[in-house]
Amino acid sequence: MWGKGMLEKFKFHADVEVRWAEVDTMGIVFNSHYLTYIDIAVSDYFRKGLEIDILDTTEKDTFTFVLAKSTLEFKQPAKLFDRLQVWCRTRAMRNKRFILEFVIVKEGETSPLLQAEVVYVSYSKEKNGSVPIPDFVRERIKKFEGEHVEG
Repeated sequence: MWGKGMLEKFKFHADVEVRWAEVDTMGIVFNSHYLTYIDIAVSDYFRKGLEIDILDTTEKDTFTFVLAKSTLEFKQPAKLFDRLQVWCRTRAMRNKRFILEFVIVKEGETSPLLQAEVVYVSYSKEKNGSVPIPDFVRERIKKFEGEHVEG
């Protein structure tokens, strides 16, 4: 349930501007583009927020993940040229999977256009399957998010 002060749980957001190719003839964003906005936010969250390069496979400690499940709850439409903030946070970490929460709002506002929960799985290309989340990833998430992450 969305309530006053909910954005206070979030420490990171990515900025997105709605482009012409993302809207219908009424200027409203097609539903599928919200997942693109979430992808932008999650990659920036890891790269800029947590300082983890998810594409660098040359380092000893590598990490990549795949989407397992997404739940989107549409509240209000985004429209052409709206400047959006895609808020992102890790809500929970398990052995091999982690759950991120997203809230999309118009820049300068707090009423959500969309709320989402996405389950990601830590993945190994070599093993062609899921693997435990590396310790260095767990540590960075806990350090960044503080006490808000469920175990």
